[in-house]
Amino acid sequence: MEKQSNDNMGRCPIESTLSIISGKWKILIIKALAQGPMRYGALSREISQVSTKVLTQQLREMEDDGLITRTVLSAMPPHVEYDLSKMGMSLATILEILRSWGLNHDDVHNVECTECHKCMDVIFRHNEAAEKER
Repeated sequence: MEKQSNDNMGRCPIESTLSIISGKWKILIIKALAQGPMRYGALSREISQVSTKVLTQQLREMEDDGLITRTVLSAMPPHVEYDLSKMGMSLATILEILRSWGLNHDDVHNVECTECHKCMDVIFRHNEAAEKER
């Protein structure tokens, strides 16, 4: 029996998902944008640990992968706004599972929810969008 080449096989969905959300800052960007559309400066302040170069790179990758939308607004002065796309908001279930796992199973890193509710915003926006589609 002949072995199939990987070129003819579909990509593993777990590997595909991980390649889309991997990157040190992507989950934090999603968490920040869950609050609603943000201009670059506000996003940069929200995730102050990331350099300008890396934030720009991660945003471009996320836009290319369909997780976020980038809108150039023609106000004076012109500016850019980022928001989660429908695909980006669909990651709500993953964030909910990550939050739950961190609270219930990570006994090594002293995890504690600060009740900032930022991780819950994406879950709320996702559920709200799903209700509108019904």
